[in-house]
Amino acid sequence: MPAATLRRRELIGFALASTAVAAATRPAHAQGASAAGYPSKPIQLVVPFPAGGATDGAARLIADKLRVQLGQPVLVDNKPGASGILGTDFVAKAPADGHTLVFSLSTSLLINQFLYKKLPYQPKDLVLVSHVVNAPIALLVHPSVPASNAAEMAAYLRANKGKLSYGSWGVGSAGHLSLAEMSQKFGADMTHVAYKGEAPMLQDLVGGQIQMAFASMLQAKTFADAGKLRIIGVTGEKRSGALPASPTLVEQGWTDDIFRITGWAGVAAPAATPRPIVDKVADEIRKACEQPEVRARILALLGSEPTAAGPEQFAALYARELPVWQRAVKDTGASLD
Repeated sequence: MPAATLRRRELIGFALASTAVAAATRPAHAQGASAAGYPSKPIQLVVPFPAGGATDGAARLIADKLRVQLGQPVLVDNKPGASGILGTDFVAKAPADGHTLVFSLSTSLLINQFLYKKLPYQPKDLVLVSHVVNAPIALLVHPSVPASNAAEMAAYLRANKGKLSYGSWGVGSAGHLSLAEMSQKFGADMTHVAYKGEAPMLQDLVGGQIQMAFASMLQAKTFADAGKLRIIGVTGEKRSGALPASPTLVEQGWTDDIFRITGWAGVAAPAATPRPIVDKVADEIRKACEQPEVRARILALLGSEPTAAGPEQFAALYARELPVWQRAVKDTGASLD
């Protein structure tokens, strides 16, 4: 690729990251520049994924606590579809008064902007409110794969070029991009099989139709404990509290950026939401996440204890991870247009 083109793409990535930081730290608008009287009506917490998953479970847990703390109903509204686009777009276009929020993943809030040439919303249309929790994923293999750690996995991949397939819960998902990078790293030339969700992917992995996949902590633990699948390692810099005996891929020598980051779940609001309201919501989420039962349940669902970091910290995390996902999408050629 010509140096000028590469530099231009890098500048685009930095510009997008700067937009996210600016959105998270912009001053309050004159209209409604106080959180006094908020909330004045029920809060709609949109989850842009189907009910019953780990993200939905975490959102409902926090919604229950916010209802008590704020004295207003907090209604979880599942609006699944198009890799989180439908629900996220709904919130981006909602009145910016703090009564409509989205609880989502890095997929819809960060990665989608690189997968789609045309999105109905852009990062600048949302303000980051609370980085609720990191969401590491675990590399799982079928028992027939003769590998139990990253070194053995690398040797297996190199020895079986063009013979293996891996699954993901969707094109452009963290699982897809991480395994595509892994395939390139070890020259495996693997075939990608995209599924409509994690459940059918894991069903085929257990059945041996595919050899490997990344999965959520909750599902990884369930299938590994049952002896149906084997865990090779988990993403992130630190071991998952949900799987403390499973080493990270980084500590096993896979130090590429994509294995260092984890993805995350967080809350965002329409961009023009007054800063005092953003701060109040972030503070109330922090209070909810400090409760022991909430911490334990989120750990079980998403693999990490909640951080509930506020807007500035969330924006800084976003800016760090953005170029990693941008590069991964570019390198793999993933697209959903």
